[in-house]
Amino acid sequence: MHAPPDPLDTLAPRLPSPLQEVEDERFTRRGVRLLLKRDDLIHPALPGNKWRKLAPNLRSVAETGHRRLLTFGGAYSNHLRATAAAGRLLGLRTVGVVRGEELAGRPLNPSLARCAEDGMLLHFVTRADYRRRADPAFHEELRARFGECAVVPEGGSNAAAVRGCALLGEELRGRTDVAAVACGTGGTLAGLAAGLSAGQQALGVAVLKGGFLPDQVRRLQLEAFGGTRGRWRVEERFHGGGFAKVGAALSDFAADFAERHGLPALDEIYVAKLLYALTRLTAEGAFRRGSTVTAVVTGQSWPPAP
Repeated sequence: MHAPPDPLDTLAPRLPSPLQEVEDERFTRRGVRLLLKRDDLIHPALPGNKWRKLAPNLRSVAETGHRRLLTFGGAYSNHLRATAAAGRLLGLRTVGVVRGEELAGRPLNPSLARCAEDGMLLHFVTRADYRRRADPAFHEELRARFGECAVVPEGGSNAAAVRGCALLGEELRGRTDVAAVACGTGGTLAGLAAGLSAGQQALGVAVLKGGFLPDQVRRLQLEAFGGTRGRWRVEERFHGGGFAKVGAALSDFAADFAERHGLPALDEIYVAKLLYALTRLTAEGAFRRGSTVTAVVTGQSWPPAP
């Protein structure tokens, strides 16, 4: 019996992702070198940490023979879009359980419309039901409704995904002092920190409020590696009011940063918050002179929530 095709080969990612130096006086005047880890260039449909987290899960789905994948996300979830795209490319059926029953029957926003175009079946649930997204009993209810399927958690963050993200840290060994990433569910930070070498530090910039990320990262590292790994910390001050909350000042910063450095429009939900945080932290003297800071560009631009 032939082994199923490896999604890593089928989807042909660009790995390792490029590392780009940018000259920005807000960093250079503080003696800080800024690099961009261009994970947004890994794959046009599954950029950044979505590729790194989904690929191990897609391999597991292929190995088990499942042809349907069910996962969870909000109305502007990058993870849902990436899962839908992967399903289209690999011939998998996908189901997206979307937080917010009030969205059902309304015109789809551009993010969810892309999911639907890629063949994802969207199932809107109440916020109370969505809080059950990690409950095995809820998963069985969903399987009874949609048929046998593999279930991937919100954001794709599970032990397999964390181990996949450790490769990101390994690609940065010896290249930086601090590796920074925007954090939603904590899976990328958990893996990044584990992959770095001794003496390097991972910094997670929270894009949601709530203060839950440190516990989440520790839990994910325990599940993936049996204990904590690497040096890491979470910066909670730059979420801008919550997930997908984007004010005029952040939009102006994102547009200016992209223009200064010849970059495509920045993803404002994650990447702009990360770069804004690093700019502020540098001004505050958080990084020693002579150090190198790397910002992981985890995704592409997408319209933020209103």
